[in-house]
Amino acid sequence: MASFGLCGLWPPDKNNILPSLSLIRMEASCLELALEGERLCKAGDFKGGTAFFEAAVQVGTEDLKTLSAIYSQLGNAYFYLKEYGKALEYHRHDLTLARTIGDRIGEGKASGNLGNTLKVLGRYDEAAVCCQRHLDISQEQGDKVGEARALYNIGNVFHAKGKQQLWGCSQEPGDLPSDVRDTLQRATAFYEMNLSLVKELGDRAAQGRAFGNLGNTHYLLGNFVEAIKFHRERLSIAKEFGDKAAERRAYSNLGNALIFLGQFTSATEYYRKTLQLSRQLKDQVMEAQACYSLGNTYTLLQQYDRAIDYHLKHLLIAQELNDRVGEGRACWSLGNAYVSLGNHRQALHYARKHLDISREIGDRNGELTARMNVEQLMEALGVKEGDLSPCGSEFEMQGKCYHSFCYSNDSFAEHEPLDNQRAAPDESPSWCSCNPVMQPLIPFFLSLLCSVQKLGRDPSDEDCFFDLLSKFQSSRMDDQRCHLDEGANGQDAGGSSRDSTLNDMLASLLTSPQTEELFDLIASSQSRRLDDQRVSVGNLPGLRITHNNLGHLCADPDPQEPSDDFFNMLIKCQSSRIDDQRCSPPEGGPRAPTVPDEDFFSLIQRVQAKRMDEQRVQLPSDNQGESDQQDNDESAVGDSS
Repeated sequence: MASFGLCGLWPPDKNNILPSLSLIRMEASCLELALEGERLCKAGDFKGGTAFFEAAVQVGTEDLKTLSAIYSQLGNAYFYLKEYGKALEYHRHDLTLARTIGDRIGEGKASGNLGNTLKVLGRYDEAAVCCQRHLDISQEQGDKVGEARALYNIGNVFHAKGKQQLWGCSQEPGDLPSDVRDTLQRATAFYEMNLSLVKELGDRAAQGRAFGNLGNTHYLLGNFVEAIKFHRERLSIAKEFGDKAAERRAYSNLGNALIFLGQFTSATEYYRKTLQLSRQLKDQVMEAQACYSLGNTYTLLQQYDRAIDYHLKHLLIAQELNDRVGEGRACWSLGNAYVSLGNHRQALHYARKHLDISREIGDRNGELTARMNVEQLMEALGVKEGDLSPCGSEFEMQGKCYHSFCYSNDSFAEHEPLDNQRAAPDESPSWCSCNPVMQPLIPFFLSLLCSVQKLGRDPSDEDCFFDLLSKFQSSRMDDQRCHLDEGANGQDAGGSSRDSTLNDMLASLLTSPQTEELFDLIASSQSRRLDDQRVSVGNLPGLRITHNNLGHLCADPDPQEPSDDFFNMLIKCQSSRIDDQRCSPPEGGPRAPTVPDEDFFSLIQRVQAKRMDEQRVQLPSDNQGESDQQDNDESAVGDSS
């Protein structure tokens, strides 16, 4: 983050003392506001800091270096406030100004900041281009620290992209699609280059971050032994610096990897340590995730009483945080644990609560699983729907009874934070029918849907949709074309005479003075459109142009322009932005803050179920139908939502 100082304001120009003193008073006002904004941001008050920085921009300055630093700090402050649009705007201003004054190091840093912001917005291809630009400039300038940061940021971009591609995938650990594996391997390669460079620089803190993220990428790739090796290195450096948050993450990640190696007892030891650190850090969300992890691990160890204790702790915290998805997951886990203990009445209570919550939040898969569990438990207990009483009051009483268990806390395995990890979800989809922009398009999409139904094709078929869209668009273009009359066979007796007439008309048009005026008008309008798309330093907020800085603004900003490869990459990723505007496929399911993002216990259950299937004995063919029905009955209550 750029910082401010009073350098450049003193001593004043000996040949022009009075204007310089006036300049000092004006500059001090802008600098004082900026310095106060910097102080507030360092204290964690980003909202107050942005107010002072914005005030500094309103006052303005002719010092280009100062203005560049203000842009950089404003972009970073808005980034931490999760106002990514404004962050993008000010980092772009910073990049424009840095290029204008020929500040190559500043241009590289601004490109890196742009890359981090674009990554958070999910625009990974553009983010990679910007971070690569930062890397190229740092290497060109011999800036080893900047080079290390750029390598780390590029690794973060591919890491985040790989995690996004993995969301909703049902593959088993390590069994990844080729594109996802390639993305994560690229992230690993950049992290390894970063680790090598920060070791050379002797930066232990940066080494810790590199070890953590290498552990995370190897974990996603299914290389659990390698992941454990890197996370232990991360843990050692976190202890060395007294970084409790990083220590908690390392313990959590070690527990995750050990789960997949089948070392459940060792995993519980790490989860308990993360629980204690989460309590020290007063992080209630991580506390709930730790309880969830411990509950599931004790279920794998078949220690169901202890599993129930931790799931009840998770349930209570989810209620306090109003995390309905987390509540539903806790109720599902409690139902499974009570079934394993043979307490079908309690299991039915939580299965019904899981069903109610799934209906409320629109979780279709959870609702189907819960309904199946409820039906089987009612059959086992010999009760009917009419015999059951509402479970709300009993459920609340259960939560209060277990309040005393929440004196301790473990934390779930969280991946090493990538500088910009998540973008805030939109509050309402842009395609909603209440959107006035979309209302005129509703009849068009309805007509498309009717055409799809008439063709008997799946409306979700992308090819079908675009075929129809092309058909509608082509008919609109045909309406605007000018049709020339032709003979039946395209060659009639008068064809040659019409051709000569047409040629004469074209020749007269091209030599007409009105045609020359038309071409001049077109050229003029096209040049104005190009000018509108150029960046003008006069549009930079807070810039006071004077004779002191006019030479810097008018001079050639950078004799070394970006290479063609840079622009080719930029054009490529810009062309892919249209894909970002298409309707995305539905996600795997609703997310919950108190449930880990990588809910690996559902993966474990699939793996365990597959192993059980492999160990079953196939019965003779005449009893096959009865065998299938029995398998369904046995596994219904244990299915994951």
